[in-house]
Amino acid sequence: MAFRCSICLSSTGLQSEFLVKNSIVLANLSSYNVVLASQSPRRQELLAGLDIPFTVKVIPGLDEIYPKTLKGADVALYLAKQKASAYKHLLDEDMLVITADTIVWCDGKVLEKPVDEMQAKEMLAYLSAKTHTVFTGVCLQSKEKRVTFSVSTEVRFAKLSEDEIDYYIEKYRPMDKAGSYGVQEWIGYVAVEHIDGSFYNVMGLPVQRLYSELKAW
Repeated sequence: MAFRCSICLSSTGLQSEFLVKNSIVLANLSSYNVVLASQSPRRQELLAGLDIPFTVKVIPGLDEIYPKTLKGADVALYLAKQKASAYKHLLDEDMLVITADTIVWCDGKVLEKPVDEMQAKEMLAYLSAKTHTVFTGVCLQSKEKRVTFSVSTEVRFAKLSEDEIDYYIEKYRPMDKAGSYGVQEWIGYVAVEHIDGSFYNVMGLPVQRLYSELKAW
């Protein structure tokens, strides 16, 4: 199933359009303009894989601040709902907005996107030879309805050497990724010993659960 992507910059931020030809899936969404509120190329690719026509609209500069009393899945859900709330004033009658946030949770704390190479190296060293959990919170919102859910995946890392960590950071520059890694990249091939749950959730969008929720919309 082919899709065409066009990208432009609008007053609300980055906007892309994915047009799926001859799509017959999820006919219940035919009256909706589905909007993915994320500039993540990984989320755009994953949603496109469901063969659902959608556009991308991003409001730049949204804060990703959450109460420090929240833990695990509650953090990801809170941030996804916060993002959805920012789009309320843009909702048209036929608009369905998808927002998501992914966090890495290890030893009772959130590993966010690293601010620099040093912090990225520290995070990967911390994840080395440990099991961590990836949580993605998702919010589906229209003018009439809101549905939220979260998905968790446990990931076990092998022991990483300092040279391996340095190589990955220098070549792949994962400063835009929670926990300082992208499971679809080299690090996923050499470090991931075991995954319990959705692989795509670790990439940033639990597409099987999302499809089920959209099917039931």
